[in-house]
Amino acid sequence: MAQTLERLVERQIQKALAEGKLRNLEGEGKPLPDRSGQAFTDMATAVAVRIMAEAGALPEEFRLKKLLDAAKQSYRDAEGDDARRVAMALIADIQQRYNMAVEARRRFMST
Repeated sequence: MAQTLERLVERQIQKALAEGKLRNLEGEGKPLPDRSGQAFTDMATAVAVRIMAEAGALPEEFRLKKLLDAAKQSYRDAEGDDARRVAMALIADIQQRYNMAVEARRRFMST
């Protein structure tokens, strides 16, 4: 069944190429966007996130993930025990909020 579907898709692509339907498309000649982070995300979530990103609206968990990455970098750059303690407290706070946002999305998507 999978091979049959694969052949059907390939024929449709070849037909569209022959008819010129795949010329002058948005992004033609440009590399595909890096979506390696979506490799372990279900299809519905990946599509929803891509649509929101293209519209300039990202979920709270994405904003928190960026903050978390920045806080971890601050910890690595911190000099002295006090600075590391402050950075670690910030990481713990953001990590907790991030986990809550992820859980809220999962619950929303499962209903």
